Amino acid sequence: MQESSLQRSIDAVGTIRYRRETPLGFTASGRVASVRYNEGDFVKRGARLAALDRQNVGADLAVAQAEQERAQAEFNRIAELYAQGWVTKRQYESTEAAAKAASARVRQAGYASGTSTINAPSGGVILSRMVEPGQVVSAGTPALVLGQNAQGFIFRAPVVDRDASKLRAGMPGEIYIESLGDEAIAATISEIDGRANEATGAFTVIFRLPARPRLRSGQIGTAKIKLPAADDGALQIPSSALFGVRTGEGLVHIIGPDSRVETRNVRIEQVLDTQVLISGGVKIGENIVIRGGENLKAGQKVRAISPASSDPPAGQSSAPGAGRPSAPGAGQSTE
Repeated sequence: MQESSLQRSIDAVGTIRYRRETPLGFTASGRVASVRYNEGDFVKRGARLAALDRQNVGADLAVAQAEQERAQAEFNRIAELYAQGWVTKRQYESTEAAAKAASARVRQAGYASGTSTINAPSGGVILSRMVEPGQVVSAGTPALVLGQNAQGFIFRAPVVDRDASKLRAGMPGEIYIESLGDEAIAATISEIDGRANEATGAFTVIFRLPARPRLRSGQIGTAKIKLPAADDGALQIPSSALFGVRTGEGLVHIIGPDSRVETRNVRIEQVLDTQVLISGGVKIGENIVIRGGENLKAGQKVRAISPASSDPPAGQSSAPGAGRPSAPGAGQSTE
């Protein structure tokens, strides 16, 4: 029996996404005055996407400026009195702090006034629009989601833990998008989640994709990653060596050091045309019966012979097809 040198493929269904899909929102509360783009629209860097009603924002700034003037005037008056010894140091420090706080509120209101619009941080596509004119929003509430063209696309696919453990960043893969035809898109694994999804137990594998004009966020496709079967410890045996097959499992006969037959239970990893990939139950280099195993019994003594050998000596019965193949299909034995 030999370690498999064949390849097997991992297939995973997933979706195309922009590498950066950025939620954008206002830094101040207020009523939305305008939203200039709809979902699917392409925008350029710096484009004004949405704006708040500046009346409320401007009013907040005016109130803050008025309070600053009052607090500063009060501080100037107390400072003169303090210099003349008419007020305590505590009163002086209190009015000074109030003046500084008023100045900070003016800067805050000025920042809110200057950021009462949402501008595109880069060129891209509007993926989602969550607000409408007239709607009142609070600070930080997402208003739009922008897919940034500059960062390109990725393909996200869930992969079960058993297969995800065999994948590494940098491994190549092929992505097939049904809506784009049968042509494969060459991709590379860029990230693998460090934690499985709690609901499904699968790890999200992320592929970095080359730029393609027809790619769109949300397209569904299949990732195909080829792995040497030997990477997962699978062994290759002729399909004729397997008997007693049931769901995902089967039996094989091993010829032990004392030339007696042992029955082993193995897991079926993959069925090919004339070969089967198995794991568990057997080791590389053990003698395995490749034909006629269903006619043998555990503990029965046999003698291994090659397919080219002549008939067994008189007095011995033949069990054609048992042996220790160095390559699939070689070997026979006799009872």
